[in-house]
Amino acid sequence: MNNFQYKNPTKILFGKGQIENIATEIPENAKVLMLFGGGSIKKNGVYEQVSKALSAFEVVEFGGIPANPEYEVLMEALDIIKAENITFLLAVGGGSVIDGTKFLASAALYEGEEPWDILAKNKRTFIGMPFGTVLTLPATGSEMNSGAVITRAETKEKFAMGGPGLFPQFSVLDPEVVKSIPQRQIENGLADAFTHVLEQYMTYSVDAKLQDRLAESVMQTLIEIAPAILKNTSDYKAASNFMWSCTMALNGLIQQGVPSDWAIHMMGHELTALYGIDHARTLAIIAESHYKVNFEDKKEKLAQYAERVWNVNEGTLEEKALAGIKKTTEFYHSLGIDTKLSDYTKNYKGTAEIISKRFEERGWKGIGERGKVTPELVEKIVEMSY
Repeated sequence: MNNFQYKNPTKILFGKGQIENIATEIPENAKVLMLFGGGSIKKNGVYEQVSKALSAFEVVEFGGIPANPEYEVLMEALDIIKAENITFLLAVGGGSVIDGTKFLASAALYEGEEPWDILAKNKRTFIGMPFGTVLTLPATGSEMNSGAVITRAETKEKFAMGGPGLFPQFSVLDPEVVKSIPQRQIENGLADAFTHVLEQYMTYSVDAKLQDRLAESVMQTLIEIAPAILKNTSDYKAASNFMWSCTMALNGLIQQGVPSDWAIHMMGHELTALYGIDHARTLAIIAESHYKVNFEDKKEKLAQYAERVWNVNEGTLEEKALAGIKKTTEFYHSLGIDTKLSDYTKNYKGTAEIISKRFEERGWKGIGERGKVTPELVEKIVEMSY
């Protein structure tokens, strides 16, 4: 197992009725900017609950953060933060709203000339404006980690950011919100969380037995509860396991002491930036090709995954590894998610070359757990995903 240091300061308030407790988690006399998305929280009762909980505070609202948090929209919110002397941010929404809030927490205290540099130049945030979250859409794990991904429509770019100053102070996880989530978002959440685990697991062994078992248990839980939550979003037991699995998939715990990949995400981000495809679906598009192209480096872990997660007990190591890839694609299909770029756009020709060139221009000469996925391999992987 590799050396590691791990600290996660986010307080979790899990279960029914926890929204009413946020008032005790926000500093007295704070001036709060409540951030949300397209307005679904005003239809499912969450807005009313949050407003009631914040009744003792001065609150300013900012809605309209899109599904891929957009830089120009967030800059409007940043102007409000500065003009209104906001001291605390509250994200009420899914991963996009929370990611947008993290960018604002960083940008509000950023002393550079252009906040976009936080993303384009990968500047880590060590001190950010304090914020909390009320999670309405399980998927990204952003409610318990310090990372975010922001899109800039003007340049069709999508970059990640992070740093120890971007952990939420608290996050409310009430599984009852799941019952109002549209089917497509449930599908996306399951696929997103599952792929988050794969990115931290499907690398090579460093004999981190507990980390492997933790990762496998999250994937097994997602596989087990997927049919139930897809069938009935009002199933509180399924919703609870769905929500907590999504959080555990990316709160930093399972990646401690082990190598991580993230190449699937880096390629997937480009597909979202270019075509507006749902983030989770871009991951499903790239996964199979990525594992096939990098088969030799990943076959031992793929075989272990096939055995432990999918109960594939027959065949050679290579046969089990290939079965693991096939089972992964079948799982995405079982969620109702297509896994080829051509399923989403007919204008896919040239996409591989565009993405490869972008990686080259950014100096991303070798990504993945071994640093061996070159722009040339990226081009091959994306082209195989057509």
